[in-house]
Amino acid sequence: MTVPASNLESERLPDPTGAPEGDTSKIAGKSPTKLAMDRFRRDRLSMISFSVVVLYILVGIAAPFLVHFGVLDPFTNHNTGQDSLLDVNSLPKGEWWGVSWDHPLGVEPGSGRDVLSRMVYGITFSLAIALSATIVAIALGTVLGIISGFSGGWVDAIIGRAIDLTLSFPVTLMLLALSSMGVATVAKFLPGGESDDIPNGFYVVLVLGLFGWPGIARIMRGQVLSVREREFVDAAVLMGASRPRIYFKEILPNLWAPLLVTFTLTMPAYISAEAALSFLGVGIVPPTPTLGNILRSSINYSIGDFLFFFTPAFLIMVIVVSFNLLGDGIRDALDPKAAR
Repeated sequence: MTVPASNLESERLPDPTGAPEGDTSKIAGKSPTKLAMDRFRRDRLSMISFSVVVLYILVGIAAPFLVHFGVLDPFTNHNTGQDSLLDVNSLPKGEWWGVSWDHPLGVEPGSGRDVLSRMVYGITFSLAIALSATIVAIALGTVLGIISGFSGGWVDAIIGRAIDLTLSFPVTLMLLALSSMGVATVAKFLPGGESDDIPNGFYVVLVLGLFGWPGIARIMRGQVLSVREREFVDAAVLMGASRPRIYFKEILPNLWAPLLVTFTLTMPAYISAEAALSFLGVGIVPPTPTLGNILRSSINYSIGDFLFFFTPAFLIMVIVVSFNLLGDGIRDALDPKAAR
């Protein structure tokens, strides 16, 4: 038996939102970006990592201003005279390695400089080197990956062999072997001598960037192989768009998700690399602090001043882990099928 339409109309339940019938203003769709942000916000570990990374960046930006206005003092020695903070063995006075209200993390053995000031100021230089090297590597890798993936043929083959050749070099050994000549060459074109901060920092950035692009280029090439088959790329080709326009106006905007994940995973690698290279004597030299050269200096006092040894190592660990967790969280948020 057929139920009259009038009966069906009378049996409809009222709209719980109170909106008039046929009003769709209460219904709102979510874009993929919005959905990804919601997934990211629900991940507590990713949010904690994000907070640590933001704090690290803000501290790195603020540190030079704090030094300029005298809030931080990373260069003044307290190792001579009646105001000396060191004992006869050049170790901090007191049972807690020189910890006081004026020096919350103690003082540096041998010089008496404030450890907290040097670590905060060192974040600036470590951040600048890691960020600059990451930008160089991602820029090179992205451009060459797009060209390789879209062009194919002999262009793809040449770039592929360049990737293989670059990956075959032992980066650390070459960086150490060429450091003297490389810094001297860089110093000819930049202000400062071979022992100054700018030439030494630029050399590290240059080497890390020039040897760090191959893995990024392979990732971008794989993404481009998929993007180049889409209709908007075919339409741009049929309309006679130039290669640069296709590369940077059509393809590049569709690579922002893998680029963002690659950036958050490359940054911690270069933070660790800067620390390792400083430990090996390559990069910015004291008294200008970086997290790496502070850690190198602390090795000699690992027993006599454990706090001085532990603090920079712990800070590097926290920063690197936070960046890695942030990268994992962004990757999971951008991939709806991902599961931890």
